Amino acid sequence: MRALARNLLVLAGVTGGPWAAWAAEQAASHEELPLHAVEIGHVAGFPITNSMVVTWIVALGLIVFAQLAMRNLKRVPQGAQNFWEWLVESLYGFLEGVIGSDLAKKTFWFFATIFIFILFANWFGLIPGVGTIGWGVPGEHGFQITKPLLRGANADLNMTFAMAMIFFVMWTVWALQANGLKGFVLHLFGPKGESTGLLKVLMILVFIAVGFLEILSIAFRPISLSFRLFGNIFAGENMLEAMARLVPALGWLVPVPFYFMELLVGVVQALVFMLLTAVFTLLICMHDEDHGKAEQH
Repeated sequence: MRALARNLLVLAGVTGGPWAAWAAEQAASHEELPLHAVEIGHVAGFPITNSMVVTWIVALGLIVFAQLAMRNLKRVPQGAQNFWEWLVESLYGFLEGVIGSDLAKKTFWFFATIFIFILFANWFGLIPGVGTIGWGVPGEHGFQITKPLLRGANADLNMTFAMAMIFFVMWTVWALQANGLKGFVLHLFGPKGESTGLLKVLMILVFIAVGFLEILSIAFRPISLSFRLFGNIFAGENMLEAMARLVPALGWLVPVPFYFMELLVGVVQALVFMLLTAVFTLLICMHDEDHGKAEQH
């Protein structure tokens, strides 16, 4: 948006007219969403950021909603109970088709939690007031927010990286449970396929080198997962802000189509994060099952 305002200033300098005043106001008053979350207070010396507040609100809201919905279970579900049962059953059926029944039983609690939390955190960030309510100072062009009270949870790289690192820890636990330490090492460095003689020695050296590349790839997974989710949500929030200020007289109307798009993006990003983590888990746990079947034959 700042770049747009600067371009309009150049245009206004050439053409003059009412565009000059509007462009100057946009360039002077608009502040884009900062890359980092803002500290809004401290608890026992621990810094509290505006994205942490949203994280707690979403988590508490989901817990309370689930408890209320499942408090009085009915044989024929209705209302909120029907919604939660539909959501959980749909997620379980979907994951079971991707990673198999045995692995779904072991890991469903994690993948379902990740999907539900990311989805509702993404949607919460679209509520009017998130990013526009907080502390500020009177300015030349009106009151300017300098410290927003709320910020989208997944628009904070710290949050997305924390979720990715939790998955990395769980992935390691599941990999060791499925393969054992020896099987885990063989999965990374062991030769695949049948070979004999000099070719077997060559393949061992090749797969040792491939194993180190695989370790590098695994180490970068938390980074790629966190930046993918953060980048999409952060860009979406900036886009909505830019659309709201593009035509001041229609600031309430222009962003509406983009809000519907961001609702869809919220679902897609939650699904992508869950699917990638599930597939990564399947790839490391499937190795042991395949070897077991081969030994039986």
